Amino acid sequence: MVHSLPPIYVVRHGVTDWNVEGRFQGSRDIPLNADGRRQASGNGHLLKVLIGERVDAFDFVSSPLARTCETMELLRSAMNLSPEEYRIDDRLIEVCFGDWEGQTYDELARTMPEHIEERLRDKWNFQPRGENAESYEILSWRVAAWLNGVEGPTVCTTHGGVIRTLFHIVADMPGSKAAELTVPQDRVLKIENRTLNWLETSA
Repeated sequence: MVHSLPPIYVVRHGVTDWNVEGRFQGSRDIPLNADGRRQASGNGHLLKVLIGERVDAFDFVSSPLARTCETMELLRSAMNLSPEEYRIDDRLIEVCFGDWEGQTYDELARTMPEHIEERLRDKWNFQPRGENAESYEILSWRVAAWLNGVEGPTVCTTHGGVIRTLFHIVADMPGSKAAELTVPQDRVLKIENRTLNWLETSA
């Protein structure tokens, strides 16, 4: 359970070529593609409208991976802010998929069918093989530690897995449901107290 939360605007990084190819990215440092850069800028334009003159009250924090840092810098530029003035927090990095990183679901189904079946039975708690590999449950522990340290209004750029755990931590969504959530890359998630709402870039 987390404390009562100030407004937090959460943005998933823009799309990458590995997203398009359906490859597990995890902790791999994959850059945005052209569509991803457009998405990041679009989310920045929306945040400029949402936050307005209150921007000085906000903390800006990102996962350290290139795709989230570039998203943050494009987002801040679209808000007419200095691109580089944000913090890094390692707790916001994507779930590590271990030996699965760089592979597609179809490739894994051919080479590790028993692991695919294990994941289908319990996606939230499934932990791939390999160094530093995590389950969503393990990921949720470090995300909760970050969330409990948030003291004021915040803009955060992070990853799909992290956002899935936020629905579990903040809204008490069952892990089995949170693990299956589709997480868009062209929208902004607003968290305030125990409520999470997706906001349209076109709003």
